[in-house]
Amino acid sequence: MKFRMKNTIVLLAVVLSFSLQGQNRWFSVYNDSIALVKDAELISQKFSGKIKNANPTIKTEHWKIIRNTTPYLIYLDINKKTVNLPFWQEVIPEQKEFFRKVSGGELQGKEVFGLFFNGFYLVHELGHGLAESTGKKFDNAFDSEYDANTIAVLYWRTTKHKNSLKKCYRYAKKMISQLTNPVPANEDYKKYITDHYEEITSDPYQYGYIQFSQFVEIYQKTKNINFETFIKNYKK
Repeated sequence: MKFRMKNTIVLLAVVLSFSLQGQNRWFSVYNDSIALVKDAELISQKFSGKIKNANPTIKTEHWKIIRNTTPYLIYLDINKKTVNLPFWQEVIPEQKEFFRKVSGGELQGKEVFGLFFNGFYLVHELGHGLAESTGKKFDNAFDSEYDANTIAVLYWRTTKHKNSLKKCYRYAKKMISQLTNPVPANEDYKKYITDHYEEITSDPYQYGYIQFSQFVEIYQKTKNINFETFIKNYKK
């Protein structure tokens, strides 16, 4: 009896270890695409749970998580109801070179990819999904991205990934110092981004500036904003 009980305890410890391992490796580059998708599904479920707890009137949709590496890296496909995740080994050389250049080296570039694209931006995309589910509309592309980034920053602060979020912030500050604002002087900032959205999003150097500068601003401005309160007041 004691022997069996001891084995049961060991088995439970192993199961718990694997569960925690999945949570802990998020915000890092994955070598196993199956584990990447599995961990992302768990995070998606937790995100939906926190949305429902904060605002039961919101009906969240299920967005299927799939591995699908494209030049867009990570994105929400509204028609197919999917969140498409990139796998580092399949990222094109030009994009890997972008990460290397703006982060300060090959190892740093890989770390940045993990922090943002196998990390932060999953909830960013789920944030776009939340806006879609609630019918929230935006006047321009800038505000849509700002909303998704705000949701993601606030959400990750409620998790055990605060230190990873802080790393994202430090890297984002570093990277925007290496990038150039693509919006010309004297142009309406939001209108220009909306009018040239396809051009900007197809260039990591332009879109990187927009995204990372938003991240830095939101990270700094929302330190006293509560995720649950934000979602409770989330409106169309």
